[in-house]
Amino acid sequence: MKKIIAIFRSAAIMPAMLFAVPAYADWQVNMSKGVTDMTHEVWNLHMLIFWICAALGIGVFGAMLYSIIRHRKSRGFEAAKFHESTAVEITWTIILFIILISVAIPAAGTLLKLEDARDSDLSIRVTGYQWLWEYEYTESGVHFYSRLGDASTRARLPDTGVSIDDVDHYLLEVDNRLVVPKGKKVRLLITSGDVIHSWWVPELAGKKDAIPGYINELWFNANETGIYRGQCAELCGRDHGYMPIVVEVVEQDEFEQWVAEQTADKEGGET
Repeated sequence: MKKIIAIFRSAAIMPAMLFAVPAYADWQVNMSKGVTDMTHEVWNLHMLIFWICAALGIGVFGAMLYSIIRHRKSRGFEAAKFHESTAVEITWTIILFIILISVAIPAAGTLLKLEDARDSDLSIRVTGYQWLWEYEYTESGVHFYSRLGDASTRARLPDTGVSIDDVDHYLLEVDNRLVVPKGKKVRLLITSGDVIHSWWVPELAGKKDAIPGYINELWFNANETGIYRGQCAELCGRDHGYMPIVVEVVEQDEFEQWVAEQTADKEGGET
């Protein structure tokens, strides 16, 4: 009897948990529009295909539901006896071909733009390791490693006295952020020093595998300043979840000042 009461209590609590506001504060169903022209274009393409699929689904399942209700056996209808119709098959084949072409043309154009990393304003070499990222700015020579932030590192370990609830952006903060200028085309040359990783920042339209011995290109041009967070999107080992990516987009003058500071620190360290 106690087990039955416990089951009913759990069933009563579940709706409250599902609709609790805090639980869904950061919950999102659709993909993000991002902060680049390409993320907006990808989002528009995604919504175009979504509405085409929705219209097809409504049409097909609506016709099925109507036929099931309207022509049911209890109303005296009998199954029709007929063979295939060539005209019908040709018609629906042409309709599907038109739908596929209407999706394929804009999709192909978007894919070509995503792969066109020419005429970039800034190039950065990105190398993934277990479990950190290495960044090297080819023009300025700025070079550093980016690891999981200290607060997240201490919170994930036992008996440190740090709770994950007290850490801002738990597992999504790093010790050294990738800093880039607003409104500039940034090209990333991505590879790996050990296993396959994947550099992924959703709001910048950025996701590309880091493969040992191979260089992949990725580019983005952020229209807004801010901090954008991502993660390694390829299962790369035991601590795969502990190598986040943080990109800070700043104004051009701030970026130049940051580069000058990084260069000065490097020269001071060498002396």
